[in-house]
Amino acid sequence: MSGTYLGMPAFPVAAKAAVGNATLRENLRHATHTIRDKRAKAVAELDDWAELREAGKQIKDHTLRHLDRYLIQLEESVTAAGGVVHWAADAAEANRIVAGLVKATGESEVVKVKSMATQEIGLNEALEAEGISAYETDLAELIVQLGDDRPSHILVPAIHRNRGEIRDIFRDRMAAWGRAAPEGLSDSPAELAEAARLHLREKFLRAKVGISGANFMVAETGTLVVFESEGNGRMCLTLPETLISVVGIEKVVPTWQDLEVFLQTLPRSSTAERMNPYTSMWTGTHDTDGPRTFHLVLLDNGRTDTLADEVGRQALRCIRCSACLNVCPVYERAGGHAYGSVYPGPIGAILSPQLRGTGSEIDASLPYASSLCGACYDVCPVAIDIPEVLVHLRERVADQGGKGHRLEKAAMKAAGWVFDHPRVMAAGERAASRTRRLHPSRLPGAGAWTDTRDLPELPPESFRDWWKKNRKSDSKNDSKSGSENDSKSDGKSAARGSDRANDRKDNGT
Repeated sequence: MSGTYLGMPAFPVAAKAAVGNATLRENLRHATHTIRDKRAKAVAELDDWAELREAGKQIKDHTLRHLDRYLIQLEESVTAAGGVVHWAADAAEANRIVAGLVKATGESEVVKVKSMATQEIGLNEALEAEGISAYETDLAELIVQLGDDRPSHILVPAIHRNRGEIRDIFRDRMAAWGRAAPEGLSDSPAELAEAARLHLREKFLRAKVGISGANFMVAETGTLVVFESEGNGRMCLTLPETLISVVGIEKVVPTWQDLEVFLQTLPRSSTAERMNPYTSMWTGTHDTDGPRTFHLVLLDNGRTDTLADEVGRQALRCIRCSACLNVCPVYERAGGHAYGSVYPGPIGAILSPQLRGTGSEIDASLPYASSLCGACYDVCPVAIDIPEVLVHLRERVADQGGKGHRLEKAAMKAAGWVFDHPRVMAAGERAASRTRRLHPSRLPGAGAWTDTRDLPELPPESFRDWWKKNRKSDSKNDSKSGSENDSKSDGKSAARGSDRANDRKDNGT
C-alpha cells in the first residue's frame, strides 16, 4: 500500500484520543446502529441467506485458487471488447500509469467514482503532484474532500460527521472547489443533497476523463460492475470520453452466474437494500454509447503476498460491504481514523497489515484492535473468519519480536519450565499465598493491562494444598464405606443364593 496516514500513531494511542470525543462517539453509535438494524431486516427476508453466504465464500475461494487463470481470461475479454489492460505491481506504478493516461488526453482534471483502491494508493495526491485535479463525486467523499478530512468508513466515509458539521463544510469550502453553496443553507438533508447536486453538475458536464474502481470484474465477458446509490457513478461512467478503472486483482469472478450471488448479498449487507438504486455494468467501449476509450489498471499492491498466506488469504474474499464495521464494538467507539488506513474496522485490522506488512508500529498494532467477540464473522456475507486471522496475525507480530513481545516470550518460557517441575510450582504457589498481602495492585511492566483491570486476589492456600487437606480424608472414608457396602452386598447375595438352592431341592429338582 502507499503507506499509513501521515503522522498517525499506533491504534491504542489513536483510539484513546477518539474515545474521548463525545460527539464522534454519538455520531458513530447512531449511524452504525441504524445501518445494522436495517441490514438485519433485509437479510431476514431471504430464507436461503446461509446458502448464499456459503456460495459466495466458495466462489471467492475457487477464484483465488485459480486467480492467475481468471486474470488472463479477464485481460483477453477486456481487450477483445476494445479496452486496454495495464498491470500495476504497487501503488507507485499504478499512480504513474493513471497520471500518464490522463496527461495523454491533454486534460488537467478528472471526476471520480467512490473507490477504495484509488484511496489505497493515494491517487488523488499523486495526480495533484502532476498538476491534475481529481474531484470526488460521491456525496460522502465530497464532504471528506471539501473538509480536508479522511474517510472513516468503507460505505459511509463521512460517518463521523453530523448534519451541522456538513452544512458548515459546504458553506466554508464549496466556493474554493467550484460552485458555492446556496445562501442560507440549512442542515436539512434535502438542502445539503441539493447543494452537492448543483456543485457537481458542472463538473459532470465538463469532465473529459472519469476514474472509477469496480465491485466486481467478470472474467468470461470482461464486464466491470459498480454498485452505488446516488447516480454520480453512472454520470462518471457514461459522460467522459475516457474512463480509467483501477481495480484490485481479487475483485474478479469467473462468470455471470457467479455474479448473481453477489447481486443479492452485497446490497443487503451494505446499504440494507434488496438492490442498489444504480448497478452500472460496462464491457469495453462502444462507438455510440459511453466513453470512447477504456483503460483497466489491475492492482496487486500486496495482494499476491496475502494470497500466499493460507490463513490470511481469506481477507481477499472481502466484497467491501462494511457490515463488520457496523457491528464491531471497537469501531463503534474508536471510529475509522484510529486504524490509520483507508480500510478501517475489523476487515482493516486484517487486510492492512497483510497488504502493508507489520513492520510499522501502527500495522503491528492493528491485529490487537479487537475484542475477538466474533460479531464480524457472523455478519460477513462471504464468511471471512476475521477472529481467526486476527489471532494468526498476532502470532506473526509476536514472532517478529519487539520490547513487549520479548518480555512476553521470556515470561512464557519461564512459566513453561515451572509447569514442567511440579515441586517448584508447588513451592511457588505456597510462597505466593503466604505473601499475598504484600502483592501490588498493578504488575510492573504490564500497565496497559492492569491500569484498567484489578489483579485477582490470591487465596490463603493453593488449590493443591486445599485438595490434600479436604479430599484425602474423604477418599479414605469413601473407600471404607465402599468396602462395607460391598461386604453387605456380598452377604445378601449369598443368602439369596442359598434360598434359591433350597427352593430347587423342595421342588425335587
